[in-house]
Amino acid sequence: MSALIEGSWDQARKIASQSFSALPSELIDVSHGVDRTLATDAHALCDLPTYATSAMDGYAVAGTGPWTIVGEVKAGLPMKGELADATAVGIATGGVIPAGTFGVIRWEIAKVSGNILKGDVVENHDIRPAAHECKSGDLLVKAGAVLNPGKIGLLSAAGLDHVSVTRKPRVALVLLGDEIQLEGVPSEGLIRDALGPQLPGWLEKMGCEIVATQYISDEISRVVKALSDACALVDIVITTGGTAQGPRDFLHDALIQIDAEILVDTVAVRPGHPMLLARTRTTAIFGLPGNPQSAIVALMSLGAPVIASMLGQSQQDLPTVITRRELTAPTGFTRLVIGNIVDAQFEVGQYLGSAMLRGLAHSTGFAVVTKELTAAGESVRWLWLP
Repeated sequence: MSALIEGSWDQARKIASQSFSALPSELIDVSHGVDRTLATDAHALCDLPTYATSAMDGYAVAGTGPWTIVGEVKAGLPMKGELADATAVGIATGGVIPAGTFGVIRWEIAKVSGNILKGDVVENHDIRPAAHECKSGDLLVKAGAVLNPGKIGLLSAAGLDHVSVTRKPRVALVLLGDEIQLEGVPSEGLIRDALGPQLPGWLEKMGCEIVATQYISDEISRVVKALSDACALVDIVITTGGTAQGPRDFLHDALIQIDAEILVDTVAVRPGHPMLLARTRTTAIFGLPGNPQSAIVALMSLGAPVIASMLGQSQQDLPTVITRRELTAPTGFTRLVIGNIVDAQFEVGQYLGSAMLRGLAHSTGFAVVTKELTAAGESVRWLWLP
């Protein structure tokens, strides 16, 4: 495959989405599945409800009344045998309906005198029938779905103790630059690192696991060794800076030395133009620009489709939203504009510069602008931040 050089944003995302396969699966306890991606279809192992149960506290009755109360059914303690005609048992919500039951009389409308019960009843009233929600063997959650607490509750109720999920992509961060200061107020021409602290959070939200972080000065030998070591360890290597063609930008040369194949080399997008995607035999490499907003644009543009592929998730078309104000893009470029959806419309954020952080900190996504002029009231695609 020849590298896409200065290609369109949509072309670059398509290459990113099609160049990597799903990682192996692992079996985990279903209760630990929040935000994990299901690797195989999950089917019910039993009917839901498994038994016919009472929807209310009240009395299960057999035949016509008045009825003699002969006992009580508590949740988790089903009655043995069949309920005889003209008899009733008290029953709790969720209690198993005895065989022979005609219906349930709610506690608040039942008329009880001693052990005699009177009241109106409708056949099968306030009874949750067995298998009303699903039958054993029904498909409950498809492979590729991200598990949430509701899905976990459903699978647990249907008898599953364990689920097969795709292994999280392991990520190593290689942060390049001689000008980075790691703590305190920056001085003497240095700048405080803003990507090292935030990239793990974005990546974890996207379903990854950070296993290594290292800061490397802009020396070709150090960059080559860092990339080589990281590629032997993880599924994804992410670099920051060094993606352009300046005198201290060594990423391209380093990729050649480790025999990496460059898939995407710069993209016609603002911000984030000098983004890069490469791969070795086992590892994806994202080259993010050094400016913070540009770096996150690159991560969402190329990283998100790759991560979704590795997790076995389907690639989703971006939703659209109406813009409140006019938006522009440079000729031949896609522009990603930071902002928020307010009252179902896109509202441009503040501090839009590629090196600025305040806009990113207070926004929920990007409007994807492909026309040189998009008028207020027109629709644009919307790229959510994780």
